[in-house]
Amino acid sequence: MVKPCWRPCIEDDTMGRLDGLVWHKDLGSHAYGEFSMAVIQANRMCEDYSQLESGPLSSFISGDHPQGTFAGVYDGHAGSEASKFVSHNLFFNLKIILPVDIVSERREVSESVLKKAFSATEEDFLSLVKKQWMNNPQIASVGTCCLAGVLHDGVLFVANAGDSRAVLGRVERGSKRASAVQLSNEHNVNIASVREELYALHPDDSQVVIMKHKCWRVRGLIQVSRSIGDVYLKRAEFQREPLLPKFRLTETFEKPILNSEPEVTVHKLQPEDHFVIFASDGLWEQLSNQEAVDIVHNFPRNGIAKRLLKAALHEAAKKREMRYADLKKIDPGVRRHFHDDITLIIVFIDSHLVSKSPLPPYSIKGGVFPR
Repeated sequence: MVKPCWRPCIEDDTMGRLDGLVWHKDLGSHAYGEFSMAVIQANRMCEDYSQLESGPLSSFISGDHPQGTFAGVYDGHAGSEASKFVSHNLFFNLKIILPVDIVSERREVSESVLKKAFSATEEDFLSLVKKQWMNNPQIASVGTCCLAGVLHDGVLFVANAGDSRAVLGRVERGSKRASAVQLSNEHNVNIASVREELYALHPDDSQVVIMKHKCWRVRGLIQVSRSIGDVYLKRAEFQREPLLPKFRLTETFEKPILNSEPEVTVHKLQPEDHFVIFASDGLWEQLSNQEAVDIVHNFPRNGIAKRLLKAALHEAAKKREMRYADLKKIDPGVRRHFHDDITLIIVFIDSHLVSKSPLPPYSIKGGVFPR
């Protein structure tokens, strides 16, 4: 069998290119501008998925602007099943929930709609786990961080569960420099406030967060407090055989330890807002918000996601006192000791297009997967 890192470059850029361990879409158009995407594999199997959808958010949506852009970054852990599942179901659920959001009685994107879409996707994945439990118990231990952004009618909604991050690039009038504005909060227990939140939610569980392998981890197993999936830490019924022993807890629990509810940020776009970087934690482990924004701002749009990815890899190599050329030779699996899978989407916001007639519907999914 041919090793994944020997795969040739696929030249057709319509749905992106696969070049060894890197998948990239250099430049495409969405309802309100352009976008660029890139993914690099570090794990034995790439655990990240991403997607961009542009077009009608729902045939029932109200107002003069039914079109929108959806961007999703799904940073999987313990496998790729959950991130793949979310890439096929979250946007679908969003489109279903929009016309039936009877609580608000409004046919438009809202914080409530996004939270319901996450909840529906979580319930759908739980149903899948129940169906596959006896034949594929490993699926109960698979989860994914989930970052989603919706651009609609001059407003940007960012929903996040996990430790991916959305960063806005803003250029003030008369300035040549872009400033970075973080639009999401991470749910990683290595952040003191996230640990405090878990302690408050589980006051009787002294082991809800413990230090293990020099990192804080939920029950010594996982670093994020919110995710889709990770059913073994949400439903005690799966804390038994045939689940692998390393995922079985010594003490049971009554209420879910993790949750899937995202934090939602609502940002009304201004002419100074030029682009948003949606990226998995693997990018932010290597680059600061400002470093990433500077790169996107100072270089041409075409291929900018791949350029940002390469900058992160250079930093990863520098930290290990090795050359970038040598890092590129390391196989998946072993490479995880140097950096994580990295997934990113850069969505440019061309304010003059927001009120114009949008392009035809468009959909693209990104990742490095077996062909």
